[in-house]
Amino acid sequence: MAIVIDRFRQYGFLFEELVKRDFKKKYKRTVLGILWSLLGPMLQLLVMAFVFTRIFGGQVPHFVIYLFSGNLVFSYFKESTGAGMGALMANSGIIAKVKVPKYIFLLSKNVSSLINFSLTLIIYFIFVAFERIPFSPRFLLLLYPVVCLLLFNIGMGLILSALHVFFKDIQYLYDIFTLMVMYLSAIFYTIDMFPENIQRMFLLNPVFVYISYFRTIVLDRAVPPFHIHLLCIFYAFLAVLLGSVIYKKWNYKFVYYM
Repeated sequence: MAIVIDRFRQYGFLFEELVKRDFKKKYKRTVLGILWSLLGPMLQLLVMAFVFTRIFGGQVPHFVIYLFSGNLVFSYFKESTGAGMGALMANSGIIAKVKVPKYIFLLSKNVSSLINFSLTLIIYFIFVAFERIPFSPRFLLLLYPVVCLLLFNIGMGLILSALHVFFKDIQYLYDIFTLMVMYLSAIFYTIDMFPENIQRMFLLNPVFVYISYFRTIVLDRAVPPFHIHLLCIFYAFLAVLLGSVIYKKWNYKFVYYM
C-alpha cells in the first residue's frame, strides 16, 4: 500500500492530467457538454419507465426509483469497466515511450466514470425527492456500496484491460456479457416471481448485490442484512485480487503486444 501511495505522489500530476483529458475528450465538440452526464441518464430512464411501467409498474411501489436504482448502478459498472478495458491500448503510445505504472491509465478512467456517476446520483436524489420518499441519515450508508463498486470496477478493469492487450475479441464478447448482466440484474423486474432457490442465485451476480443494497436503503428504508454487506466487500476484493495477480503476471509482456 505504501508503494502505491508513493507512486501516486510521484505521478500525481500525470494522473490528474489523464483524468482531465478523459473527461474533456468525452464531451469535446458537443453543444451541451457536461450536461449530457445529466440528460443522458434522464432520457434513458424516461424511455425505460415508459416501456416497463406498463408491465411491472403496478407491482412495485415507486417503480421509477426502483428502475432508476438498477439503471444507475449498472450504467456506472458498464461505463467504468468498458473504459477500463481499453485503457492500456488507448495509451499504448505513452506506455511504449515513457516508463510509468500502467495501472495509472486504468485508474484515471475509473475516476472519470466516478465523476459521471456522481453527477447522475444528483439526478437520482432529485427523483427520490419528487417521489416523496423521505430522506434519512441511513442514506449515508450508500457510500459503502459505491466504494465497493469502485473497487470492483477497478478489479474488473485490471482483468479486462490485460485480456484486451492479448485478445482483441474481448471487446465484442464483453458487449454480450454486459447485456447478459443487465438482464440478470433485475433492473426492470422483481425477483419475487422466482422460487427461493432461484432468488438466491441472483446473489452470484455482484451488480445485482450492489443494486439490491441501493434499493433496500432507499425504497425499503432499512439497512441491508449482514450477508449483503459481506458480499459487497467480497466481490470488490476478489476482483481487485484477481486483477492484481493478472497484472503482475503479464505486466512485462504488455509492451510487446501493443
